[in-house]
Amino acid sequence: MSIVRFPAAVTYIYRSALFRLNSSRQSVCLTFDDGPHPASTPEILGILRKYSIRAIFFCTGRNALLYPEMMAGIRNAGHVTGNHSFSHYDGFFTATRKYLEDVEKASELTSSSLFRPPYGRMRLRQYHNLRGKYSIMMWDLMAEDYSARAAGADITAKLLKKIRPGSVITFHDRPDCLAKNCLEGFIAGAFSREYEFVLP
Repeated sequence: MSIVRFPAAVTYIYRSALFRLNSSRQSVCLTFDDGPHPASTPEILGILRKYSIRAIFFCTGRNALLYPEMMAGIRNAGHVTGNHSFSHYDGFFTATRKYLEDVEKASELTSSSLFRPPYGRMRLRQYHNLRGKYSIMMWDLMAEDYSARAAGADITAKLLKKIRPGSVITFHDRPDCLAKNCLEGFIAGAFSREYEFVLP
């Protein structure tokens, strides 16, 4: 199990996207992909509430449509919602027109200004079309909490080893992922290292 960080070539290609906060302070940003879902979102919201942390939830339009009460719960708790497309297409394997239409379909349900591409992958033409309308937010560290081989304690330890000022950290808000098993340990560990959690 590893922690996913983009190579320098990718950060250069998508250089108008945000991978890391521009800050020398001990600050990081928490984000969650793929939700919302009634079997996972409430527990994540409870942990964030316990520690008074605000986060960004990159939601798929499909789930936002299925669970509008979860979307309302995220926003009412003071968190930000972002667009993670409607159907969670991989941009590398999706025609540009179809991909852009799918993102637009999700915009009214999720966000019309903040976008994260599923899998962190876009063709250059998709990227150039989207960056004119959206602030594109990638990540500095992704916890592989979606891996069947992962354990919550291992994810926490590896994140804490690689965290750095400005890290944008991604967990997954799905019931089949381990975010709720490692999130609280990660937050506590980051606080013990004098990090604060902020929004961009």
